[in-house]
Amino acid sequence: MASRTNNTFRYVDWLTIGLILALLIFGWMNVLGASWSFDQTSWFDFSFRSGKQIVWIGTALLIGFVILMIDWKLIQDSAWILYSLMLLLLLITPFVARDIKGSLSWISLGPVSIQPAEFAKFTTALALSAYMSRYGFKLRSWRDLLIPLLILGVPMLIIMVMQKETGSALVFASFVLMLYRKGMSGNILVAGMAAVVLFILALKAGILTALVVVGTVTLCAIGLIFYLRWKDNRKFKWRNVWITLGIGTVCAIYCLGCNWAFQNVLQDHQQKRIAVVLGIMDDPQGAGYNVNQSKIAIGSGAVFGKGFLKGTQTKMNFVPEQATDFIFCTIGEEWGFVGSSIVLIVYLMLILRLITIAERQRDEFSMVYAYCIVGFMIFHLTINVGMVLGLMPVIGIPLPLLSYGGSSLWSFSIMLFTLLRLDAARVEKMR
Repeated sequence: MASRTNNTFRYVDWLTIGLILALLIFGWMNVLGASWSFDQTSWFDFSFRSGKQIVWIGTALLIGFVILMIDWKLIQDSAWILYSLMLLLLLITPFVARDIKGSLSWISLGPVSIQPAEFAKFTTALALSAYMSRYGFKLRSWRDLLIPLLILGVPMLIIMVMQKETGSALVFASFVLMLYRKGMSGNILVAGMAAVVLFILALKAGILTALVVVGTVTLCAIGLIFYLRWKDNRKFKWRNVWITLGIGTVCAIYCLGCNWAFQNVLQDHQQKRIAVVLGIMDDPQGAGYNVNQSKIAIGSGAVFGKGFLKGTQTKMNFVPEQATDFIFCTIGEEWGFVGSSIVLIVYLMLILRLITIAERQRDEFSMVYAYCIVGFMIFHLTINVGMVLGLMPVIGIPLPLLSYGGSSLWSFSIMLFTLLRLDAARVEKMR
């Protein structure tokens, strides 16, 4: 036991731990800034959010220390057990959770509330790693994708349909980065981006305009096929033309279904948030209120910010959820452009370090798991900062290691320290 502990601390990536600690400390300072009130007598008062966040950070670090002590083989061997138990918990949650703004995703355990969906990301990453690290597994065709998509799709659907938590469910889309790294065709990524573009085009410009664009692109593609065959003097194959027509038809049907899906699948508040972002509607006192106030707060911070605990937007509580999902606007107001840039640089350093860790793994399980964590970090950072700046719809995505709350902080701590434990064991695996 002592030898394993010594090896773990000898090979653990201390730079990553340093970056994590830097984000945790700065996160606590901004939780304090976002929740500070004039009747608060102490920064460490446990009846306020700043005091509670200290507890969350302390317990998160304790959990991380315990994970570093665990045998790395136990992590791999328990992947399917943890995944199965989490699916069961996700199924139970809607029946015991309290309704919070239409969401049934929080379980109350006395004074503490836990969101199982946050931890489902970790267990799903373990299950995918266990499956994709099987001997001889390769992503060569659509068939090879079926089981991985099923593994990540089941918890995603439970969270979206039963718990009505769209934001947490969309996080599972970040697994695409790992699948692409492991050999998934780039055509799937192109198809995904095309779907997003057509969805926006159909809503923003109208279905007729979207159909005209699809038809024009399809005809141009067919014309290009004819031209290339004529130029190279090759035997013409009608198969390519039929494939192009098929793709164009699918895109046209998709455009026709976009408006229906928008009106019948998405909830009313989700429709309004997307409409506000796309500029279809202007609702500064309703769906666009959070983002509008957030941009005012960030803009008022200018270059160097108003100073720690001196943000007027923050002190007057103009921005709802400012300590959780909108904590980045507190950073922008009190620390300005310079402080915001430094935070983003630290995140970039952490993501690059995680990619470095992923690439140096000697076994498939650790590499797959590492890229799952990289995907989570990139997705959360992009969506959270994007929605605070008004570039993305508001979907309730916390900023990793900075936002107030135990579930998100514990979840990311467990995921990151599990990766550090697997990475520290890489030398042992080589023997």
